[in-house]
Amino acid sequence: MPGLERVGEVYALYISPDLIGQGIGRTLLDEAHDQMKSQGFEMSALWVLCDNQRARRFYERAGYQADGAAQDDVYDGITLTELRYQRLL
Repeated sequence: MPGLERVGEVYALYISPDLIGQGIGRTLLDEAHDQMKSQGFEMSALWVLCDNQRARRFYERAGYQADGAAQDDVYDGITLTELRYQRLL
């Protein structure tokens, strides 16, 4: 989103699969947003694996939108595509 200079990043958010659905991820994400806002950030960004539909839905429900940016990362010889998501704080 153009014109905003203060962008914080959620670098990683992982929840043990047996704990998914209990609100832990949302609580952690809300706290990250609160911390970013308290430090003067106007927007939050994160990268999510293109094929991780569950994570993409989670972030979309939290107000994030894919902004069209993509990048490929290679892990153990396998190329994985990540999409950038952003949301206003």
